[in-house]
Amino acid sequence: MKTVALLSLAGLACAQAAGYGQCGGVSWTGATTCTSGWTCQYQNEWYSQCLPSTGSGTTTTLTTKVSTSTSATKTTTTTKPTNTSPSGTGFPTTNGLAFEIDGKTSYFAGSNSYWIGFLNNNADVDTVFDHMDESGLRILRVWGFNDVNTVPSAGTVYYQLLKDGTATINTGADGLQRLDYVVASAEARNVKLIINFVNNWSDYGGMAAYVTAFGGSQTSWYTNTAAQTAYRAYIKAVVSRYINSPAIFAWELANEPRCNGCATSVLYNWIKSTSAYIKSLDSKHMVAIGDEGFGLDLMSDGSYPFSYGEGLNFTMNLDIDTIDFATFHLYPSSWGTSNDWGNLWVESHGAACAAAGKPCLFEEYGVTSDHCTIEAPWQKTALATKGVAADLYWQYGDTLSFGKSADDGNTFYYGTSEFTCLVTDHIADIEAQS
Repeated sequence: MKTVALLSLAGLACAQAAGYGQCGGVSWTGATTCTSGWTCQYQNEWYSQCLPSTGSGTTTTLTTKVSTSTSATKTTTTTKPTNTSPSGTGFPTTNGLAFEIDGKTSYFAGSNSYWIGFLNNNADVDTVFDHMDESGLRILRVWGFNDVNTVPSAGTVYYQLLKDGTATINTGADGLQRLDYVVASAEARNVKLIINFVNNWSDYGGMAAYVTAFGGSQTSWYTNTAAQTAYRAYIKAVVSRYINSPAIFAWELANEPRCNGCATSVLYNWIKSTSAYIKSLDSKHMVAIGDEGFGLDLMSDGSYPFSYGEGLNFTMNLDIDTIDFATFHLYPSSWGTSNDWGNLWVESHGAACAAAGKPCLFEEYGVTSDHCTIEAPWQKTALATKGVAADLYWQYGDTLSFGKSADDGNTFYYGTSEFTCLVTDHIADIEAQS
C-alpha cells in the first residue's frame, strides 16, 4: 500500500520566508513574515514556520511529492522500540562540558557502524550490541539514511527512493523496519545511538542521490527547495518513529557536511534552520551537526583542516542554540597532516568547546594500520583534554553469521589484540579517571 502526501513550498520573496520555511524562534535573525498565502505560526520557542493561511491568498508553488511505501516482499516482523530503557532513567543529555547517560555523568567510549541498519539477520544485530554492552562501549553512531535512485533487487535494504522529483520512503521489512530493529536491540542492551539523516558522500545515496532526483549540485543542495523539502520529510519520518526511545543519544544533520568554496553563511543558515526544525519535532533528544570540525582559528597552525575552504566555521556553528554539542573527526592521512598532528586537532577542539560551554564529541578517527600505536595516543589526549566528553573510533568490526563485517581499511574487530588496546584498555583508563 502506498500513501502519498504532497508538500508545497512557495518561491522566495524579498524579506519574506518561503512556505514551510522558518520565520521565527530563539536567536532567529531571518525573515519573520511569510510570502503571500502563508502565515507564520508558532511551533515552539525554537521554531516558527510558514504554513498555508486560511485566507484566499495566492502564491507560486514548487511541489515535491513525498511518499511512503511498505514492501510486500517479506513477511518478517520487526520488534518495535519501546520507551523504557533498562535503567529507566530517561534520555541522554549534556551536563556542562560532559555527557550524562542513564543518570551517570562521565567520559564515554563508543564506535561507528554504518552497516548495522542494513543487516537482514536480527541475530547479527544482537551480536553486535551484546559485544558492545559487555565491552563497555556505550555509544554507536549509525547511518539513518540509505538512499537509492532505482529500486534494488529483492531483499536489499534501502530506506528511501529518490527519483524524478519524488521521494518515496520505504517503511517495509526491507526498509526502515531494519532500523527499527537496531533501535530495539540497542534499547535492550543499554547502548545509545547517534542517527544521522544524509551523507555528504555518495555512499548509500547521500546528497548526490537528491541531486539526481531534484537537480542542482552538491553545493546548491543546501538551498535547493525541492531537495530540502524531501530531506525534511525524511527527517520527520525517522524522528517520529523513535521520538520516545531512550536509545537515541542524538540526531545528526549529516555525515561530514561540506560546501566547498561556499561562504560559511550557507552551511550556518542550513544548520541553524534544520536543527531548529528537528527541535520542533523532538525536544527530548540532543541534536548535532556531524561535521569534521573544519574552520577553526583557535590554536590553528594554518593547515588545511583549520581553514574555511569547506564552508565550515566550527565556533560559529557551535554557537547555534539548537546544536547541543560539537563533533569533530580525525583522518591525518586524508588531510595531508601527520599522525602526531592529531593531538593538536583534539586539543584545539576541546579548547573551543570549553570556551563555548558545550561538550565536544571526538566522533570519528582511524587509520589503516598500526591502530594501537597511532590511535591510542589520540584517545589519551582526548581523555585528558577539557571539553572533550567522549570518543567514537571508526569503525566497529565483528564476526557475524556470514563472516566478518565490512572492512574499509580502518576497521578492527571484536576479540582481537587491537580491540584490547583500543577498547578494553581505553575503557579501563576512563574508569580509572572517573
